Amino acid sequence: MTTSRTFKIGGNSTADLYRFSDIFTLISSLYLAGFIYGTSIANNYITVLLVVTLSYLYTAETLGLYRSWRAGKLSSMVVTAWLSLASAFVLLFIVAFALKFTEELSRVTLSLWFALSFVWLFVSRELVRLYKVNRRKLGLNVSKVAIVGATEAGANLHQQIAENDELGYEFVGFFEDRKPERLFKDMDFNIEGMIDSAVQHARNGQIDVLFIALPLKAEKRIADILLKLGDTTVDVHFIPDFLLSNLVHARIEHIGNIDTLSVFESPYLGARQWVKRTEDIILASIILLLISPLLLLISLAIKFTSEGPVLFKQHRYGLAGQKIKVWKFRSMRVMEDNSVVTQATKFDPRVTAFGGFLRRTSLDELPQFFNVLFGEMSIVGPRPHAVAHNEEYRKKVEFYMLRHKVKPGITGWAQINGWRGETDTLEKMEKRVEYDLQYIKNWSLIFDLKIVYMTIFKGFVSKNAY
Repeated sequence: MTTSRTFKIGGNSTADLYRFSDIFTLISSLYLAGFIYGTSIANNYITVLLVVTLSYLYTAETLGLYRSWRAGKLSSMVVTAWLSLASAFVLLFIVAFALKFTEELSRVTLSLWFALSFVWLFVSRELVRLYKVNRRKLGLNVSKVAIVGATEAGANLHQQIAENDELGYEFVGFFEDRKPERLFKDMDFNIEGMIDSAVQHARNGQIDVLFIALPLKAEKRIADILLKLGDTTVDVHFIPDFLLSNLVHARIEHIGNIDTLSVFESPYLGARQWVKRTEDIILASIILLLISPLLLLISLAIKFTSEGPVLFKQHRYGLAGQKIKVWKFRSMRVMEDNSVVTQATKFDPRVTAFGGFLRRTSLDELPQFFNVLFGEMSIVGPRPHAVAHNEEYRKKVEFYMLRHKVKPGITGWAQINGWRGETDTLEKMEKRVEYDLQYIKNWSLIFDLKIVYMTIFKGFVSKNAY
């Protein structure tokens, strides 16, 4: 989990500033568009403004636009704002068409409104970024930070602080009681002093933020440090020394008056689940409509070139490890779905001539868009493996089953990075799982669309698919 201080202007957080700025952008851009084109902003445009503003804010909140963005992610923030804007205007046209008042609206005015809003959503965020950077260059709004614990977690945190100046952190140093030979080996730490010295620095106002990066087994030591820091005004953050929070979405949950930290949890919480399902339905419907002639041609080719059914249904593990039947175009002379499934290899005699072409181009996966519509799969997610392979590799690859915290996908982050096809070595499966877990950790609608886009150019054909 990452932490950062909240930048404030006049008592309002950055998130509230952006909310106000976005609302002002939509309102002022409409009136400016009307002024430029000579359109009177009457009652019908006020209704339009209300529809767009509410839709924009809803989509923006759903996509997490106003969350605390990590440093260096301005482009992702802007793209999310643009996507929210586009969604709002799409809804506007649907509402306008349904209520039959499109003729009352000027298309030029609406186009200008969209263009002006599009530009200002970027400009406003860039101005805020420049404002923050310039203040910090002047020594304003800068926090002095220190790290207790010369551990791997502490080293990783220090690297992020060093690489992201816009965080506004001035690093004081590491504080550690252990001997040099017990410290993390891959970094030459600059030890400022003992841990009690860090507490004294905090009391003297020489540290604003203190990160504790000690191992969990030092529970008593951590409790003692927290007790001593209780009479200071320093901000204290605890950095876990384990890597589970780097694998999946982690968050604080409350059970009565007890706080719990989730480490194994799906990223699709609350409205995100609705966003993901909406994405799947829309994309799958459009794609199936476009490829329907191709589906028919492939079906006829399979029927004429080899004996057997057109489709092959194989049991795989889906969301939460539940069994699902995944649809594929038949590419082999056999249809294995037993406790032992042999992976296809190069020049595999089981693969038909036409089936080899289907597998190399991933065209055999096209029927899985129906699995997506039925809610068993997603467009983007970890590729589903045969049940036999799941049972084999879950015993060999750490955190393997965390892939099933999301629905399996037709394409995925691992596939577009080259980890698809035969996994004839344990290392190949480990790399595939590594990329799958990266996807789960960093999931967002923008990330999904990026993977879909990259799949078009590099995700279909692979030298490793037999």
